[in-house]
Amino acid sequence: MEILEYTDEHKEFRNRLREFAIKEIIPLADEWEENHLIPKEIWQKMGKAGFLCTNVPSEYGGHGLDFLYSVIIIEELSRTNQSGLVVSLHSDIVVPYITSYGSEEIKKKYIPGTVTGDTITAVAMTEPDAGSDLVSMKTTAIHDGDSVVINGSKTFISNGINCGLVVVAACDPEEPDPYRSISLYIVEEGTPGFEKGKKLDKMGMHSQDTSELFFNNCKIPKENLLGDKGGGFIMLMEKLQQERLVCAIGAVAGAQYILENTIDYCKNTLSGSGKPLSKSQATRFAIVEMSTEVKLGKTFVDKLIAEHMNGENVVIETSMSKYWTTEMIKRTVDRCLDLTEDYGISEECLLGRAMRDVRVHSIFAGTNEIMKEICSKFMGL
Repeated sequence: MEILEYTDEHKEFRNRLREFAIKEIIPLADEWEENHLIPKEIWQKMGKAGFLCTNVPSEYGGHGLDFLYSVIIIEELSRTNQSGLVVSLHSDIVVPYITSYGSEEIKKKYIPGTVTGDTITAVAMTEPDAGSDLVSMKTTAIHDGDSVVINGSKTFISNGINCGLVVVAACDPEEPDPYRSISLYIVEEGTPGFEKGKKLDKMGMHSQDTSELFFNNCKIPKENLLGDKGGGFIMLMEKLQQERLVCAIGAVAGAQYILENTIDYCKNTLSGSGKPLSKSQATRFAIVEMSTEVKLGKTFVDKLIAEHMNGENVVIETSMSKYWTTEMIKRTVDRCLDLTEDYGISEECLLGRAMRDVRVHSIFAGTNEIMKEICSKFMGL
């Protein structure tokens, strides 16, 4: 019995997205990697086809669909041999901050563009000296009458070059409690004092536009505050359950795709003895062991998806799933490289790119060490 129940509408959506990916994404993946950038036009095509912000309510231009549509998008994009088009970051991590905490005026102003793909979003938390430890951030936001003045810098911001809208975490320097000093603000591209820095060259995820962002006396309307002043840390914590679940879904789907390709290669490639590589006992055992881990991961994550959709608190479990699945996909890629021998290190094989791309999975959205720390605290250790 399947844990998740997909309707005919879900299945039709998956088929339509897979066809879209075959036509619009996969043929261009290598070009995007070479250019180190995803063209904005593909975001607009995704929006026009109904593949962005699927759970946004209809009154803001969305489709009002359930989280399973997000799961489908994550799974299908994991099969496109590129990591630059991070739709899940936009649709399932950044935009929910606006739909959950933005005023009615803010939601009507900004959300329709995120659904159509005309507005690409980013979230700016990480700083040169503050990564997983959010309370160490130095970016400040000072309320001055009807305005808020932001000063500071952010780094390793995904969608940093293409973004038209950024959710920025900044602190009040006069608030002594670091947990009550953080607030979230919306900053538009083109706002005076907001500048995008260089696009960062990374080990992997080459087509993903990761960059630095700078705020120099950046003045925004006070209405661009999300939620209550000083409530940023709590809001970030409330949304991390879905963010980490999204990471786990992508890791399992990516591992499954990589393993499928490796199995196909081993079945159809002859060894020196003239037999398929899959006829080697060592190869067969390795494939079985990896397949077991992928199935275990998928079962765990599917259960968490169901519980998350049911409104249950699974913070501990999603933190566990984030660290375990992202370590699992690294093990899977590494072992698949062993099985495919020389071919695995060639650029025509997806494994070389996968090895570079998946390494960061255990770092972003909170390092895996932080995941374990969170779990241990909840467990009273």
